[in-house]
Amino acid sequence: MPRLVSVATAVPDTRIDQADAAAFARQKFADRLPDLERLMPLFTHAGIETRYFAAPREWFLEPHDLAERSARYVGEATRLSALAATEALVRAGLRPADIDYIIYVNTTGLATPSIDARLINLLGLRRDVRRTPIWGLGCAGGVGGLSHAYHHALGHAGARILVVSAEFCGLTFLPDDMTKANLVATALFADGAAAAVVVGDDHAGPGLEILGTRSHLYPDSLDVMGWTVLQEGLQVVFAQRIPAIVEETAGGEIGAFLASHGATVADIDAFLLHPGGTKVLEAYATALGLRPEQLDLPRGVLRDYGNMSSATVLFVIERHLAQHGCTQGGLGLVSALGPGFSSESLLLRT
Repeated sequence: MPRLVSVATAVPDTRIDQADAAAFARQKFADRLPDLERLMPLFTHAGIETRYFAAPREWFLEPHDLAERSARYVGEATRLSALAATEALVRAGLRPADIDYIIYVNTTGLATPSIDARLINLLGLRRDVRRTPIWGLGCAGGVGGLSHAYHHALGHAGARILVVSAEFCGLTFLPDDMTKANLVATALFADGAAAAVVVGDDHAGPGLEILGTRSHLYPDSLDVMGWTVLQEGLQVVFAQRIPAIVEETAGGEIGAFLASHGATVADIDAFLLHPGGTKVLEAYATALGLRPEQLDLPRGVLRDYGNMSSATVLFVIERHLAQHGCTQGGLGLVSALGPGFSSESLLLRT
């Protein structure tokens, strides 16, 4: 079976502690968002201590048009993607010329040529490397990118695939958007990049074996999560019922996925879930009947980095590899939710 052999991550230079983010929100939303003080516990209950952003604090106080946001996105996405990809290749023991296919995942910035084309030049990938940019899967995109790599490797046993995810949720902040959804995003979102290497069966060695994937689209749920495209940029869409959807549906959806591979939730040793927020993690725990400590890994990534959309789950997998390697022989579940409303999942042999 195809294997995930390495993951590496990178974050931008500006570090913001959650207390500073709360102070910023008070400054920005004061007298303009009704019941602000009633909503401010969002910041203390988010389970976040530190986040990283591609712009300094003062940048967020002023309006920026889509052209400004895109220019900053292109520069930082290229730089951080290159850092993460270079380290992922080193950890996999590969050279840039060894890569046959690059998949680039993003939902928070716009660029044509897409960032994967820039990485081909910057990293020195082969001129005949195949490439696929994936836009619009949101937080589910990291798992979706790995799923695309897995299915390509199934049909191309000699393939070496580089998956890169770079998300800059902070750059989507609209300073004049006085909605609760924007306040929630201010409490949760962050920036970061990650890269992973997936190889086909022809390549022996250590790695997390990918046993299968699953995609699921929830009907009549287009309004749950996404962006509204405005002249100023991308306006966040968050439905308050997201945790309720997870609590009501995750047990059946994930249970069906595991059953298709002859497994149950009780057989899973590592829950490598996208930490969209503490309420989402709590909903997963309720739906799957998990003990709190079984979600320590995603909860720790949320604490240290915030929600970086599609890249976040790769941070979780990187931390799992750092702590446990890939010799345990157990099962790992990777899953994330995104616009659609949808879910993407992987089953790993860890």
